[in-house]
Amino acid sequence: MPHLAIAPLIPALSARDAHRIARHAPAADAARFLHPAQQALLHRRGWLTMLAPRSAGGAELPLPQVVRLEEAVAAVDGSMGWVLTLCAGAGWFAGFLAPAMARAIIGTPRVCLGGSGAATGYAEQEGDGYRITGSWDYASGAPMATHFTLNARLQRDGQALLDDEGKPRIRAFLVPAALVQLVPSWNSLGMRASASHSYRIDGGWISQEHGFAIDASAATADGPLYRYPFYSLAYATLAANVAGMASHFMALAEECMRHRRHARAGLPLLEVPQVAAMLHDRKQAFAAARAHFYAVLDDSWAQVAGGAALDGDAMLAVQASSLALVALCRAAVDGLYPYCGLYAAREDSTINRVWRDFHTASQHALLLP
Repeated sequence: MPHLAIAPLIPALSARDAHRIARHAPAADAARFLHPAQQALLHRRGWLTMLAPRSAGGAELPLPQVVRLEEAVAAVDGSMGWVLTLCAGAGWFAGFLAPAMARAIIGTPRVCLGGSGAATGYAEQEGDGYRITGSWDYASGAPMATHFTLNARLQRDGQALLDDEGKPRIRAFLVPAALVQLVPSWNSLGMRASASHSYRIDGGWISQEHGFAIDASAATADGPLYRYPFYSLAYATLAANVAGMASHFMALAEECMRHRRHARAGLPLLEVPQVAAMLHDRKQAFAAARAHFYAVLDDSWAQVAGGAALDGDAMLAVQASSLALVALCRAAVDGLYPYCGLYAAREDSTINRVWRDFHTASQHALLLP
């Protein structure tokens, strides 16, 4: 059966940068945080502010370019791809801040924004600002964050403020790390170097300019990035990470299978017709799902860049193509793993680290089957 190559991920990640990321990935996994050389690369390339507005000092790159870069980095090291994606994604929120505040934050030396989307805290109105109290989980890249995003329920005089439907009013905030206390809590099987720890704030006061609303109508920066729907952006960026890790696993699995022999047939696994056909089918299905995913993403971006808003059907198409890609990734990884032998179960092997990273990242709540 002819060899079916997986399509190249992206030319934006140079071979030199990929080598640097891969070289330090095992040490980062062992240390449970990105290696200093990996962190330096994130800052030197400006990747952490690639979704922040140009008016604030960011790169404001087109979303399809960003997603392809995130996939490429995740295909080298899942933890670094995840930190890049989540922290660059938090930088996108600068497009909804007051312009002066956005410039001040994005202009911070070695700026890195982390955070959580859960509304697990309170913001008590006080003067011309808010006093924040609460705790939040899963802030990827937390140890290197200079600022944290969070959602909090609004209060006045200790009483919850309600919206027109009688539900608690929730507002997003972006706060300096000086107000935040990290709570080491990330003890996952995989994605160890993402250091996605918890954090808490105990009555820290911030001015109202630190608050923002995530809605195209509330964007303070011009450009299609800030008119692109938040959840569509989230689905696409997360799915791309999972796809990157899956492609890495498939390449490593094929190498394992090339050196492993079938117990009964006595042949290398890749010379057993049924095994070769299975590998070919998994890779072909992945390639097709990935191509469809990018076709939908590129089309949705073209719509928004052209001045149109994504309607419900277009947003659903982005979500569906993202989840379909993740489903094919799960099928490929889980289908190939039994053929990789005990080497793939060794904690110090690259394929085991990639397998662990994949199965941790794909547990994200948005990626539920």
